[in-house]
Order: sequence, then C-alpha cells, then structure tokens
Amino acid sequence: MKKSNLKGLTRSELEEFVRSIGEPVYRGRQLFDWIYTKEVDEFPLMTTFSKSLREKLSERAEISSLFLVRKQESASDRTSKLLFELSDGKKIESVLIPPKTAFRGTEARSEDEQSRLTLCVSTQVGCPLDCAFCATASMGFLRNLTAGEIVDQVLQARHVSRKPITNIVFMGMGEPLLNYENVMKAVEIISTGLKIAARRITVSTAGWIPGIRQMADERRKVKLAVSLHSLDPASRTSLMPLNRKFPLDELLDAVEDYYRKTKNRVTFEYILFSGMNDRAEDVKRLIRLTRRIPSKINIIPFHNIDFIGPKGVAARLRPADKVRIDEIVTELRDNQVTVFVRSSAGEDIDAACGQLAVSHDRPSRNPRTSSPQPLLAPAS
Repeated sequence: MKKSNLKGLTRSELEEFVRSIGEPVYRGRQLFDWIYTKEVDEFPLMTTFSKSLREKLSERAEISSLFLVRKQESASDRTSKLLFELSDGKKIESVLIPPKTAFRGTEARSEDEQSRLTLCVSTQVGCPLDCAFCATASMGFLRNLTAGEIVDQVLQARHVSRKPITNIVFMGMGEPLLNYENVMKAVEIISTGLKIAARRITVSTAGWIPGIRQMADERRKVKLAVSLHSLDPASRTSLMPLNRKFPLDELLDAVEDYYRKTKNRVTFEYILFSGMNDRAEDVKRLIRLTRRIPSKINIIPFHNIDFIGPKGVAARLRPADKVRIDEIVTELRDNQVTVFVRSSAGEDIDAACGQLAVSHDRPSRNPRTSSPQPLLAPAS
C-alpha cells in the first residue's frame, strides 16, 4: 500500500486523512501542529499520540523532506543560496536574504523593510515564460512543485538560518500563478502552521491574468507584486513574451480590479535597462500608472546572466547606469511615487534576482563560501 505524504496537507486535509484511517478529527489538528509548528517529521517523536497510533501512522503515511545538496553564502552580504534535490532527482534553489541587504538606502525603514530576513522560494522546476532577463528560462519548464515542496523550502531554510525568517517572497524559480492551487495551499500552511502572517508573504507574477483575477475574487490577503519592466507594449513584449498573450492594457485592468476588491497596494517591479525603459517618457508612464493604481515601485538592478549563454534580446540587455537610476528615482519621488531601490543581494553566488538556474552544475564564483556537503538527511 502506498503511503500518504502528509507534508503539504492543510489542517482540513489532515483532519480528513485521520478520519480515513479511523481516528477522531482532532488528531488531524494535532498532526498539523506537530508537522508545521513543532516541525517534527518522525511519527515516533509525536509524543501526544499513543504508541498504537504512532505505529498506524508509520504504516499508512510519511512526511517527506527536501534534500539540501548545497548551501552557499555570499562573502559580501551573507545572502545564502540553498540548492535542494526533489524526490525525483530534479533540483531547485531558494535564497535567504538577510536584514539590511534587501534594499539600498534608508527609504524603506518606514515599512521595516531593512530589518527582515526574507526567504525567496521557488514554485516550479524551471519556468515556461522565457523572460529575457531571467536565467531560470534556460531550464525550460519541467514541472510544478507540490504544496509540500514549497512549504518544505521554508522548513528546511529555518534549519540553516541564523535568525527567524520573517518574510516569504514567491520570486524564485517559476511563475507562481501558473501553479495557483499549490501556491495558495502553501500560503495557507505557512500563515497558519508556520506562523508567518499573510501580510508578510508576497506573490510575484510576470502578469498571469487569470491568477491575478482569481486572487482578487478570493480576496487573498497576501501581497501582490507584478513584474512590469516596461509600459511600452513593444518593449515589454521583447522582454517578456507573455505580453503577447496578456497585453498591458488587459494586465493593468486586472491589477486595478485586484486593488478595488482587496484594497491592497500592488508593487510593480521594474528593472532599468539602458535605452529600453529608462527614457523620460518611460518615467512619465510610471507616474501616470501610480496615479491610476495605488502602488509602489521596486527598482531592481539587472544582474549578469552570461553564465547561461544568453542569445537574442537577452544578450543585448545592458543595465542603466547608476547616475540614470538615481535621476529616475528622484523624479519619481518628486512626483510622490513610493519607490524602493533593491540591492544586488547575493550576486557573487548567482543568487540575485533573475539569476536562479540549475539546468547544469556550475562552479561557484566564490568557492570559499560553498558548502558542498549535504546539511540535512535525505528523505526516506
């Protein structure tokens, strides 16, 4: 008989599981607490259960875990990149971004941005959207992660973290809204079992409209970030082919609908590319956008992805220089736009925004910070 994997089941699903094996419903609530709050993944250690129940659980179920292959730590800012192996041998990466490295400058202190320990989690193995600036595209799309694999990135990261993880961002490998059900199930578990409030969880999308509209209709409490990068249709299409399927006008209508229904301010993510989206007219478009939709702008550095051998548009992308970035930030703020400027956390270990890719093993550019030994036991 195949065992049921309990990691990734919500409280109500665990209640249903224990009912199916002839146990009272409250045992499901206890299981939920053991797995996610106490972080125990061995039935013999669940001491509130009788010996017979622990034996029954061992016969009928398992609590699988990701295998941590490698942890790399940046020498410059202590960002950590975690390489996990899944049960089928495929690999994903997560990133721990320590306090005071997520943003450049002090402008974010009003929202406690610089005191956070943030975990960036993946939702797919690879990604099908082929954004020009993102290394994950080089992997292609292999599969969605299960809710358990998403949640377990947080659990395993807690084991290696020096401090409590305060925030979760779904900004790693993959498009979260293409794996909607598993992502939202993971959010429910993280917010109720792992006690990281929904307001401290951000789901980032390249602009998958059906998912945005579903989040709006369901009044989701998590934060929404939209990977925008241009308000010029032609430029955005060259950067993000998804713009052909979901054009800007339709995307912004969906985001506006999301704000109307949830009253949550949206974050627009914007990488500044020299000569492509850093022109005076681009800045004016951003100002008009924030007048239409209450929102924040995250200015994100463009990080080198030469290690994947980029071609076409990707090979021609160049970051705007620092002087131009500062000019744009100043102009936006002068027009009462809320702007955060992200730092390049973990760039020396290819852990910065847009750099995650495990389509092939490559040596660390900073091998002294590499820990090639597995830190956690593999799943049984």
